[in-house]
Amino acid sequence: MLWLLDLLGVPVSDWIHTLFQNIRSVPTSAIVGGVVLEILQTVFAALSWVTILRAAFPDVKIPVRPVLASYAVAVALNGFLPANIGTLVMMVMLTSLIAGATFAAVFSGFVIQKIPFTVFTVAMYVYLFVTVTGSFSFEFAFIANHPGLTVLIAIGAIVLLVLLGMFFWHRSKLRDQIKSGGAILSQPRRFMIGVALPCLASFLARLGITAVFLAAYSIPVSVHTVTAVTAANSLSSSVSVTPGGAGVTQALNVVVLESITTKSNATAYSVSQQLIITAWDIVFAVIMVTWVFGWSGGKDLVKRSYVAAEEKRDEMKQKHAAKSAGG
Repeated sequence: MLWLLDLLGVPVSDWIHTLFQNIRSVPTSAIVGGVVLEILQTVFAALSWVTILRAAFPDVKIPVRPVLASYAVAVALNGFLPANIGTLVMMVMLTSLIAGATFAAVFSGFVIQKIPFTVFTVAMYVYLFVTVTGSFSFEFAFIANHPGLTVLIAIGAIVLLVLLGMFFWHRSKLRDQIKSGGAILSQPRRFMIGVALPCLASFLARLGITAVFLAAYSIPVSVHTVTAVTAANSLSSSVSVTPGGAGVTQALNVVVLESITTKSNATAYSVSQQLIITAWDIVFAVIMVTWVFGWSGGKDLVKRSYVAAEEKRDEMKQKHAAKSAGG
């Protein structure tokens, strides 16, 4: 395959050679530091899930390890599969692992778990758009060029959410499942200690990863560079259809670091961080799944959950299309 691409004039072999040269140039201490911080980021985020699930299903014993393994699978899959299907796989895994759990309840828990991260991330986005000229138009060119249409789309989305809320609210069984998943919200102190604080720790670990790899490429580490680059990485993975936001992440990192370092150095930093962290996420997920479920059992569980997640995704798409056609 590589030979064929080279024959067609696509210098993929040269690109891979250069890529691994960039990775070899990263100090071992930076790789170890990045990996440790990535473990902490994953573990703290999983602990927030444990609190949410224990509040949602108080009569069920929910150990930490299966939740951590399921979350690690989500992180790993989202690193190289598009559309964040890894998150759906995790929710299917949790539904099958927790006695009496339903997908609606787990999905509700997912929304709750995203609240602290959304607050932190939105603050980063605002900082990015205010401090880095061109970052907004780079990622949201359509919005910048069509403000009126964007407002209409936003209004339509809000109306759709309200209609969906009314639809779910009048179905008592589904409503009870959703309320169960969000039970932690009725315990503010427990939410702050068991969900918000671990999410904050996970978020700080993410910032630490950026700082470690920036330093590895001799890019000045400051509050501005760390915040702006982390925001760019998050934004790219959120709005891009490519796995892990590949390509878009590197381009936006170049924009953010334009006045700080060279384009080639910014690209080398971005590619190396993304590749090293993604590779470790896969290794960590395999270790956790094997440790918790065994090699055969874990492989079968992830495979079944992936198939079910794809079916769930297709089902959600079909329902959305049907509602759009009916509306």
